[in-house]
Amino acid sequence: MAIYRYTATDINGKTIHGRESADDKNALIQKLRDKGIFCTSFTEEVEKTKDSGKVKFKTKDLSFMSRQISTMLNAGISLVKALSILVSQQEDKKKKAILSEIYDDVQRGKSFSEALQAQTGAFPELFVGMVAAGESSGNLDMIMNRLSTHYDKENKTNNKIKSAMSYPAVLGIIMLVIVVALFAFVMPSFASMFTDPDKIPIFTKILLAFSDSLVNYWYIYLAAAIALVLIIRILKKVPSVKFWWDKTKVRIPKAGKLICTIYTARFAHTMSSLFASGMQMVECIQKSVQTLGNSYINKEFESVIESVKQGDSLSASIGRTGIFDGVFTSVIFVGEESGTLDDILEKTADYYDDESDTAIDKLTAMLQPAMILVMGVLVLMILLAVYPAMYEAMGSVG
Repeated sequence: MAIYRYTATDINGKTIHGRESADDKNALIQKLRDKGIFCTSFTEEVEKTKDSGKVKFKTKDLSFMSRQISTMLNAGISLVKALSILVSQQEDKKKKAILSEIYDDVQRGKSFSEALQAQTGAFPELFVGMVAAGESSGNLDMIMNRLSTHYDKENKTNNKIKSAMSYPAVLGIIMLVIVVALFAFVMPSFASMFTDPDKIPIFTKILLAFSDSLVNYWYIYLAAAIALVLIIRILKKVPSVKFWWDKTKVRIPKAGKLICTIYTARFAHTMSSLFASGMQMVECIQKSVQTLGNSYINKEFESVIESVKQGDSLSASIGRTGIFDGVFTSVIFVGEESGTLDDILEKTADYYDDESDTAIDKLTAMLQPAMILVMGVLVLMILLAVYPAMYEAMGSVG
């Protein structure tokens, strides 16, 4: 369906300018006649793909939006009216502009999924794909409810991870401040205690030299720290480096297994929602793996997709990757055999939610003592460096 800009006249001879969607020029002329106006000229408008820039709807926004649309559709409100209400409720100006464009597109005849797809980068592919599946099956209200539940759980998981990581982050900052304070203020005061510089131990000399450079050339260390952060951010975007890091994460002893548990919960939730919406198995697998954000797992699942295409079972294909634990693949096998894969996946996702929470707590518990140990080693190094000076000073007093 194309969009036309037209110039027309009404029965009183008044000139009217406007925009209208129609299949072709004949349909446009007929539409205007039905409105009681007569087209004098028109031009087809070339639609440009809208780029939402850096504006992205977060999991919390998607959950709220899905719940509102589902509720209004169940109440008998049309999709166009529901979108209009969403626009009026949105307070963020950039997001309001995006929802307004979606509303205009749907009102002009586009499908909801096409309008979402036009907002490049604003909505995840999973969201757009499930909306398209809901439209094709005529169960958009049910799909929006599933999306609401899915993103609500994902938002809770993300908040859980952020909350769990906040304590190690604060502890790390405190540790850094203490170490810098020890080297910048405490160490220099012990340098004057050595009466004979030639008798200063090598280890002490090294730490004193580091302390002196930290005090006098702090800006170099600051620049180096900023450069290191920038280099890490750049390297994370390099495909080969990202692949190596993603692979390393899932293979770290103990921690890797816990990370895979979190991935399992996310995969099960997404797979359950997509499969229940009526999507084909291959498409369900592709979109579910993409939500994990791990390039190594994406690569491993290429063989899974190929196996499923050739008629192999999902449970056997996933089991060969060795990424998810045996319990998960066994449950999928039961679902395939009984023909209740969507229900089995949903129940399994709820089970792995609890396992995911436990995994996050265990990861946090592993980080805290490791950071305290590092801090203890650094303090011990300083004590070993200043002890000779203290001993010499006490000997002189004696």
